[in-house]
Amino acid sequence: METGSITTPFGRRPMTLGMLASQVMAGEIKPDQSVDKWKLFRALCEAKPLLGISDRALAVLNALLSFYPKNELAQENGLIVFPSNIQLSLRTHGMAEQTVRRHLAALVEAGLLLRKDSPNGKRYVRRDRAGEVNEAFGFSLAPLLARAEEIEQLAAEVMAERLHVQRLRERITLCRRDIAKLIEAAVEEKVEGDWQGLHREFRELIEGLPRSPTTAQLEQLLDELTALRADILNRLEIRVKSTKQRGNADYIERHIQNSNPESNSELEPSFETKQGAMAEQDNRLTVVPRERGRGEAVGSGRQDETRGRRPGSHDEGGGLKTFPLGLVLQACPEILAYGPHGEIRNWRDLMTAAVMVRSMLGVSPSAYQEAANAMGPENAATVMACILERGGHINSAGGYLRDLTRRSEKGEFAIGPMLMALLRANAPTGRKTG
Repeated sequence: METGSITTPFGRRPMTLGMLASQVMAGEIKPDQSVDKWKLFRALCEAKPLLGISDRALAVLNALLSFYPKNELAQENGLIVFPSNIQLSLRTHGMAEQTVRRHLAALVEAGLLLRKDSPNGKRYVRRDRAGEVNEAFGFSLAPLLARAEEIEQLAAEVMAERLHVQRLRERITLCRRDIAKLIEAAVEEKVEGDWQGLHREFRELIEGLPRSPTTAQLEQLLDELTALRADILNRLEIRVKSTKQRGNADYIERHIQNSNPESNSELEPSFETKQGAMAEQDNRLTVVPRERGRGEAVGSGRQDETRGRRPGSHDEGGGLKTFPLGLVLQACPEILAYGPHGEIRNWRDLMTAAVMVRSMLGVSPSAYQEAANAMGPENAATVMACILERGGHINSAGGYLRDLTRRSEKGEFAIGPMLMALLRANAPTGRKTG
């Protein structure tokens, strides 16, 4: 067993007050105190920045703990381990003995180990006739047991700080994304303001952050980015409110009166609200619009005899059929607020509004360009107006648009059913059909 007396280092190594304090603290361990050595080691790995120890020193400590025969560090089991430097080198995967000695000294200096040197400085153990340890010389793990609670507290502080920094970085990333996209939207929509100056200010904030920033620097950057985002949002909200005020109900009613939904009745499919989903058309009776405003009753499952596809879905050139602008605005009145000066007077105005809606809904420029190539620019703008109208029911506007683009390229998508579904949903109660 351990004698419990104060010991001084062998040879030229000096005695320090820190060593004395560690020995005094180790002598105050309660008889019933114990701790799982590997759980404590994991806490040490977390707390290493606050304890001032390196990864290599922890590797040496791990090797020392592997020589301790029990999983529980306890006074009654003895706390001295006595491997040679050669054995430690093997268990640290070939670390040089000189390096092992240097890291052992670092662990002693950090107050995690105590040297209990023999008269000749060698590490060994004396046993009694029953084979029990009588006295051992080597390294005492008593400081680990004595400081177990402190080490676990330090580990908790490090983990809390790491989580705080992670959340700061996440919020900074979100702010950066918001600011970049809002400035892009403002420039695309020609909103008045010094957007180049705001972009320069944004880049200066980001580039001024050091490669390894402190928590305080991250907090300051987040505050500055949040203020910049609020400023940009305020400017854009003023623009949106002004355009909505100009897009009044009289203008919407004028579009409703100029369109003739009665002559464009078409099959109404289910307008799916999940990404990449469009219900197949059922085989109900429908009225197919003709170019001169007349219709005939046919089964929706019947194929066009001249072109081998559903009538009313595509034009004679093989592309998607373009519906009258008045009908589009009647089915999708929400898009009016995003037109130039709160009005949509022609297809160019609708396409301009669609670009603004595309940015607002998070649809990438490439996804919108692919849709315009596959459907035509007027139809792509019409689809964006439909997505805006049902935006609260669609999980991913970009994914939904890409799916419609793929369906259009295969000839499996028609805009008419989508417009008719929205037209009936937005019609006054007395005029709803179906």
